[in-house]
Amino acid sequence: MTPETARPFIDIHAPVAQALTDGRPVVALESTIITHGMPYPDNGAMAADVEKIITDGGAVPVTIAVVGGRIKIGLSDGERESLAMTGD
Repeated sequence: MTPETARPFIDIHAPVAQALTDGRPVVALESTIITHGMPYPDNGAMAADVEKIITDGGAVPVTIAVVGGRIKIGLSDGERESLAMTGD
């Protein structure tokens, strides 16, 4: 798959897109620690804490996950919590 053919399957969260447009720093985070690394609700709380640390440091946190068959570049709070609860 090339970037061009992948594009229809990728959703870039609005704050991430804006940060990239503005040239602000972003920090990519994988989602496995949320879905498989810790039990609920500790996993969701840890993910929120890590995102806050990144935000406080002046960057935009970008958790990358597959949600509903879509590649998500950045998650909403609801998507992150759903992943934490279901482990999918």
